[in-house]
Amino acid sequence: MRICDISTGLQHVGIPTNDIAKTIAFYEALGFRIVHRKDNRGEDVAFLKMGDLVLETYQNHKAVGISGAIDHIALNVTDVEEARRIADGLKLDVIEEGQLSFWENGVRYFTVLGPNGEKVEFNQYL
Repeated sequence: MRICDISTGLQHVGIPTNDIAKTIAFYEALGFRIVHRKDNRGEDVAFLKMGDLVLETYQNHKAVGISGAIDHIALNVTDVEEARRIADGLKLDVIEEGQLSFWENGVRYFTVLGPNGEKVEFNQYL
């Protein structure tokens, strides 16, 4: 089995910000709408959606503010445990994993480091 066998595609793109109000206003002006908002361990988090594209922006006061500063891309998976077994079998560099209280029932995820230092998150809605 491969990860593509249990992935339904892109879930979201993570964008850190130093000013969430300004970030939300910018993306709303482009036509995005807030579909979920939450405080996550002291970080204000907003999920904005336009069509099938979802952006996760979070105010962490660590955004570098330069081109290429997207923090991660997240793939939606139907079975995060199976995705982790596959990632382990591929000897991918898992750098983070856990559960968050986003959405109705939360999400489970793990993140791997890609060959260019990019972070790819595998995320399952619970």
